[in-house]
Amino acid sequence: MNAIGFQREHVEPAEWDRPEMRAALAARDITKVYRLLQRIGFSQQRIAALTGQSQPEVSAIIHGRKVMAYDVLARIADGLGVPRGYMGLAYAQPEPTSTPESTRADAPTPKEPPDDTEPPIRRRAFLGQAAAITLGAAVLAVDPTDRAMAAETPVPARIGAADVDRVTHATASLRSLDYRYGGGSCRSAVLAQLRWTQRLTEADCSEEVGRRLRLALADLHNLAGWTSLDVGLDEPARQSFLHALQLARLADDPDLVANILYRTGRISLHRGDATEALRLFRLGQLAAEDADSTLPLTVLAANMAWAHGHLGDVEAAERMLDLAEERLAQANLAAAPPWFRFFDESDLEALRGVTYLALGESDPRYTERAIGRLTAASEQRLPEMARSRAFDLTSLATAYLRHGEVDHGIAVAERAVAEVSTLTSARVIDKLRPLAAEAAKRPEHADARDLVDQLTGMIG
Repeated sequence: MNAIGFQREHVEPAEWDRPEMRAALAARDITKVYRLLQRIGFSQQRIAALTGQSQPEVSAIIHGRKVMAYDVLARIADGLGVPRGYMGLAYAQPEPTSTPESTRADAPTPKEPPDDTEPPIRRRAFLGQAAAITLGAAVLAVDPTDRAMAAETPVPARIGAADVDRVTHATASLRSLDYRYGGGSCRSAVLAQLRWTQRLTEADCSEEVGRRLRLALADLHNLAGWTSLDVGLDEPARQSFLHALQLARLADDPDLVANILYRTGRISLHRGDATEALRLFRLGQLAAEDADSTLPLTVLAANMAWAHGHLGDVEAAERMLDLAEERLAQANLAAAPPWFRFFDESDLEALRGVTYLALGESDPRYTERAIGRLTAASEQRLPEMARSRAFDLTSLATAYLRHGEVDHGIAVAERAVAEVSTLTSARVIDKLRPLAAEAAKRPEHADARDLVDQLTGMIG
């Protein structure tokens, strides 16, 4: 029985972005999802109609039956209008067993017959639909997820350096989308590219091309993990990073190993476990030291400083920041591998800023220092680093409010909100929570109250 007395027909897209719902989707907890839908006005019958299940089946799920089968999860997601990425599902077909979100029980999708064996009736139907569309008719029978669109592209019998170059160029393009628009803008494309690249390992190649292909595949898993983290899918992110780590070790590239461990540590730091983050950053340091790599050591030292800041360890935080500054001065940024090429002076300024902001929670003197560093970082950001700038502005607004400069804080917060609205990133939404909490401490200020209302609507 519904808890409220009205019926709803379709789920609004914003409902999937509410934190409680996002957590249930990420865990594939369909019992929780259905209960939350009931809470906002959906009957068991309506859920059944949307998902193609029977009402008794929906009832059994609501009362605790687990949903594990991939095809059922996919049908539920599509029926309700859930973005598949929120549940760690592929968009075209189930993940192959070599990808981090696969399930061994999934059967491969049968291959379509070649075009020349296509039944004449189907060809005539296609011609009729094509003609109707061309002449302006709406053909509702066209299905964008038709199996023909999901048919696998044939893999070359042998691949060379140019094939691997195409993979690395595609990865670079997808990474740029992630920086500018957030992980939600490109994660499904990353997973599709990952499937294709994995299939290239079936082709013949030279030993050197094979090594480069493993490295390219490792970096794709690395990007899949990062985009998963950015949309709030922590467990798929960890699994992707583990795949990446194994392949980077096989390819004997300690720089990439260090990068993967840095990104894995950021999951822990984002979730508030600074101690665990430090352990992962230290593992990354070991890999970077083996390679005598300056820029990876810079990135890891700066992130370790942030973790020490959360732990209130001023001496360790300052030591790591000084080390990061020293290492950055020695680094050759132009020769950096693609997975570390993002890091520059603006990133170090930002990490100084958030480290001081963390230390400012127990010592207000550091908050003023945070304002200076975060201001510099936000002003130095390149246009394509929109997500990083959103992080900078959100932290800067929080620092201003904490420092008592409410008008400045609200002005910067408005800029932050404008940046965040262009991104598909759960992490930037999560970063609005401390800002909302700080603004809520100023109930006497009308603009601060308005800001709290606006942020609450965005956070859910």
